[in-house]
Amino acid sequence: MRGDAQLTSAPDLIRWGLLPDRTSAPVLTISSGQTVCIDTVSHEGLLADQGRDPLAFFAGAGIAASNVLTDVIEIAASRLPHDSGQVGPHIVTGPIAVRGARAGDVLEVEVLELLQRAPYGVISNRHGFGALPGELPARPPGWVVGQPVAPVSLVAHTEGDIGLLPVGDGRTIRFPLNPFLGIMGVAPNLDTPVHSVPPGRHGGNIDVNLVGVGARLFLPVQVDQALFYVGDPHFAQGDGEVALTAFEAPLRATVRLTVHSDERSRSLAAALTAPWARTDELHVVLGLDRDLNDAMRDATRNALAFLAQTCGLPAPVALAYLSAAADFEVSQVVDQVKGIHCCIRRSDLDSLGS
Repeated sequence: MRGDAQLTSAPDLIRWGLLPDRTSAPVLTISSGQTVCIDTVSHEGLLADQGRDPLAFFAGAGIAASNVLTDVIEIAASRLPHDSGQVGPHIVTGPIAVRGARAGDVLEVEVLELLQRAPYGVISNRHGFGALPGELPARPPGWVVGQPVAPVSLVAHTEGDIGLLPVGDGRTIRFPLNPFLGIMGVAPNLDTPVHSVPPGRHGGNIDVNLVGVGARLFLPVQVDQALFYVGDPHFAQGDGEVALTAFEAPLRATVRLTVHSDERSRSLAAALTAPWARTDELHVVLGLDRDLNDAMRDATRNALAFLAQTCGLPAPVALAYLSAAADFEVSQVVDQVKGIHCCIRRSDLDSLGS
């Protein structure tokens, strides 16, 4: 493993279904600017509706026991409680304390490397969830009210940087991989359980597929030491994530964590209601809400605030620019709190000195 520090996804280093809160004890402490290599595992193949037996689940897809990750087997076999009716499905590694981080600061997460830990993963659709709740998965013949509908969990494979999804009739769909971590966040300033599914100002399950290798995510720090965590690894995801999950599969992530305590960073964080990100080409500004229309409004307001804070653009000019040149994309519609992310070309702002 690489990095100044390492963190595995052993059962005593993860949380299942809940995010860290302000009372959570860190499992690792690092300094600002250091790198950490973190193992992540997907929850798919471990959940109760899949038997909580990854060896049997993956054997059904022709995957030998020797190719199932040890930490996946250990988590499934552990005494860790997991009630899917009360908590989220995600397995979250951490939290990591960052020395010197204080509430109101900004934690920059630079994604340096994402490595596949297995050559396969799972795409699942569960009844009552996704973009078509109640329609897919279809109710079986003879279904009666109150009877559970089994999830449809399809095992996909990888071939280099290509994903392979069997159709079931001898054909295979091929699509490019785009690894990223669906969950990166800091602890909210709460001392009550934090469900892993809905994202928020703390980050968490934002599911923005642009935040892959080379990207930087900026998280408003909620509590001292930040208490950073990761989870929900993806090999690929389309905008919207309409089935419920995308290509969920384990990654080994190396990230650099840097605390920004300067007034400009703190002022920008205070002006936005959600995290933001940067890639080589784009500024990415998030909007979050349970209503997709309100998420769009939130993303627009945050983009206006971002342009005001970073470029000094007045709102009428910024709104005109966004309407003419920015793209507002649906991050996901499946995580209780829905996401829109605004994509602003960095090159457009070069003449403004931003």
